[in-house]
Amino acid sequence: MEIRNLPSHESYQRMSTDELRRAFLLEGLFVPDLISMVYSDADRAIVGGAIPVKAPLQLLATRREMAAEHFAERREIGVVNLGGEGVIRTDGKESTLQARDMLYISRGVRNVEFLSARPENPATFYFVSFPAHAAYPVSLVRYSDAEKTHLGSEDNANRRTIHKYIHPGRVKSCQLVMGLTELAAGSVWNTMPPHTHVRRSEVYLYSGLDEDSLVVHLVGTPDKTRSLIVRNLQVVLSPSWSIHCAVGTKNYLFVWAMGGENQEFSDQDAVSMRDLL
Repeated sequence: MEIRNLPSHESYQRMSTDELRRAFLLEGLFVPDLISMVYSDADRAIVGGAIPVKAPLQLLATRREMAAEHFAERREIGVVNLGGEGVIRTDGKESTLQARDMLYISRGVRNVEFLSARPENPATFYFVSFPAHAAYPVSLVRYSDAEKTHLGSEDNANRRTIHKYIHPGRVKSCQLVMGLTELAAGSVWNTMPPHTHVRRSEVYLYSGLDEDSLVVHLVGTPDKTRSLIVRNLQVVLSPSWSIHCAVGTKNYLFVWAMGGENQEFSDQDAVSMRDLL
């Protein structure tokens, strides 16, 4: 497991493009028949990807970073499937996930395995984990059953649908809040005007981009923004002091996950468009 220590709200200003990418951007998470993971010092998040093809993949704890007997010993996990039909086994119980379905895995689950229903069209599992102080039921949320909020407009090129899966009132968790946002055809901006939320950090995974498409993701304080060029199935780590908004060359979707002080989705510190530099 790779360890990432994010820069401070001052030091990022002096970083080169390569240094910014090495700090904030996660590339190469999705490798067939391998579980790849990154441990971030921002709220101790673990971010990972798994594409099981030839055999099931077991999610194991790493002694150096986690000092745990099993991965979910002191953690909760949110997993979304972005590929073909897949199965997740949690202590022997099987949950089938179609594309964009999400599974909440509780603290205390000893064995987690990822499988694909058909090797020729494997599942693409993406997961985010935060420390947890209590155990809540393992819960599967279908894409069609997620709570939906429609925002934006065609005039502002930001018409989008927010799908909330793991959040208060739907799936109970300790601190993890997770869902995905889809932009409508012709819309390219997300989360604009931007915001920060100093009480929690956030992780963004971008999907739905072809080889000739990209997203420009803005990081930094509102008065000193920097940009990252992001490709399909790449992840941005967003610390609590940073804005997190983006524009694409076409519409796309992104999976968001938050952890920290509270679980209030609307707890945001808005940033005026006039304050962006």
